[in-house]
Amino acid sequence: MALSIGIDVGGTNLRIGVFSGLQAIDELRFQADFSQICKENSAGDAWQKILDVIANAIQSVLVKHPDVQTIGIGFPGFIDPKTHTIAQSPNLPGLKNMHLAADLSAKISKKVMIENDANAAAYGEYCLAAKPPEGLIYLGLGTGVGGGLVINGKPFKGQHGTAMEAGHIIIEANGRLCGCGNQGCMEQYASASGVAISYYNKTQQQLSAHEIAELAHQGDKNALDAYYTAGESLAIALAHILKVIDVPNVTIGGGMSQAWPLMQAAFDAQLNADLIPVLRGKIQVNISSADDTAGMLGAAMLSLD
Repeated sequence: MALSIGIDVGGTNLRIGVFSGLQAIDELRFQADFSQICKENSAGDAWQKILDVIANAIQSVLVKHPDVQTIGIGFPGFIDPKTHTIAQSPNLPGLKNMHLAADLSAKISKKVMIENDANAAAYGEYCLAAKPPEGLIYLGLGTGVGGGLVINGKPFKGQHGTAMEAGHIIIEANGRLCGCGNQGCMEQYASASGVAISYYNKTQQQLSAHEIAELAHQGDKNALDAYYTAGESLAIALAHILKVIDVPNVTIGGGMSQAWPLMQAAFDAQLNADLIPVLRGKIQVNISSADDTAGMLGAAMLSLD
């Protein structure tokens, strides 16, 4: 069977999986602080640095696995479904109308497919389901919050590539400034970055979401409050989504989903309160069991199409 590469691009790291069908045969992780690169460089320079990091990582994988036939990339941002360009990436400031697939193909001499990272993860979760559902919503909690939707076996992208940008649902009027340009977006409260902001606002201490989770497990009230806010904010946005997109299956993944026990009580209570009554008790919310590999798998599977 032909091998495929699936790449999950994050704000601080790059993960590459090599797949034979649904089976991962290799996985490599690379340090790639793209968020910092974008902050410290002009858009043009940042883009060249990002391309070089991704291209070099792929080349190192191809040396080990020369039989790879297809390459798919899940990238955080709004991907235009017609031009396949990155229209904007809120968590990678300055990147607009970038041709990742074409530019990267020129560097590595292989065709590359690009998809929004959350859409790729949603498709990966769909592929892994024992009984693939007709509809699946995916919410990925990481540096930001991505959202993906699979309906009838295909990721739903929307006319402009911005469908299911759940992290940018406004949950607080005139709230925290978001990288997308709006204020009060859900990801400013429910992401790893949002947890860090919530904790800082209470303590004036700058800690990572992981460090704050450790404090929360020790009973630190401010840390617990930060995760309570994250769970509550996620539920507010999801309740709105479910009123518009009536699917019964929701999967929550991403690195910060490991702290789900700190969010679950607030999430469950808020979701039940905000759902319209006819939906209460009918929504299946699962935490991903894919060990945070769904994005790589989905990108690899989509590249085969």
